[in-house]
Amino acid sequence: MKTIKYKYCLVVLLGFIPMLIYAQKPKVEARIGSLEILIGEHVPVTVSVEAKSGAHVEFPTETLLPIDIECLGQIVNDDEKLPGNILRQSRSYMLTSFVDTLYEIPPFKVIVDGEEYQTNSLPLKVLTVDVDTTFVEQFNGPKYYGPKDVQDVEFNWNEDEWGRGLWLTILLPLVLLTIIYLAYHLLTNKPVIAKIRIVKHELPHLKAMKSIERIKAEKMSSSDNQKEYYTKLTDTLRQYINERYGFNAMEMTSSEIIDRLTHSDDPKSLDELRRLFDTADLVKFAKYSTQINENDANLVNAIDFINQTKLENMPTEEIIKPELTNEQQRSRKSRIILQISVYLLVAGIVALILFVISYLNDLL
Repeated sequence: MKTIKYKYCLVVLLGFIPMLIYAQKPKVEARIGSLEILIGEHVPVTVSVEAKSGAHVEFPTETLLPIDIECLGQIVNDDEKLPGNILRQSRSYMLTSFVDTLYEIPPFKVIVDGEEYQTNSLPLKVLTVDVDTTFVEQFNGPKYYGPKDVQDVEFNWNEDEWGRGLWLTILLPLVLLTIIYLAYHLLTNKPVIAKIRIVKHELPHLKAMKSIERIKAEKMSSSDNQKEYYTKLTDTLRQYINERYGFNAMEMTSSEIIDRLTHSDDPKSLDELRRLFDTADLVKFAKYSTQINENDANLVNAIDFINQTKLENMPTEEIIKPELTNEQQRSRKSRIILQISVYLLVAGIVALILFVISYLNDLL
């Protein structure tokens, strides 16, 4: 009796196994938005897959569609969670057709975890648009010829005489600008062509500090060639004084420079500058040898003098205008010629304007 019960239970369990396998099998389905469309309309076909969450689903990128049905693209829809850890994924394919007939859309092939599944096939009927030929004939004559293509119209500049008018409209403002330019220089008694140069200058203290930085980078204060070191250092200071105070310090002696600066700077900074120049003169002319700390101190004194006397608001641009002599001024004869040229150009531009107006009037 117990053996019969065990056999019965085993049969029932074996009967549930196909149901469990079928329950785990993915569900693939295709739906169409409308069974009928007009020529040129769009209809979406949605392919959905219901499978366990985490399953790898590959939707078709290209489908085998009947002739005269076009796929305009696909839309990725949002995933939807279902009970039982099931995830629904779907794609919408936009189809259209320009031939009226009844189509059968073949099944779409979907791959789930490496296994291929097919959807159901779908019908689609494309309807034509009725045209009231009677209504069309009322406006187009007894016969309807259908739509026309775009017609190419040949355009020839020479035959249509548009080229002449274009060049005249370009020439007109150029002549007018020439008249204005010549008349302005005639009235102001200025040369027709005058060159003005703008020269940009670097601030004196910035230029001097760059030169000192190069001296420091070359480590000249600790080199054996002290004469070269003090020559470059004093030349830098002379050039700075020349540009800062406006006198030619490059051609003056050290004492002359100090005398010129006596009434314009702090005596303390001048004392340090005087000691620097005296040391430089001894090194260059008396073969005096200095220590490294003395060289460094003179370099610091030069930097302090530049920082104490620098001006931040000095102009950095200089406008150089040409100075004309009396001989270079325009003579009476040249002014008469210029006046005649202006009068002729004015008469020419008036005639040109009248011609353009007449020409455009003929074209229109």
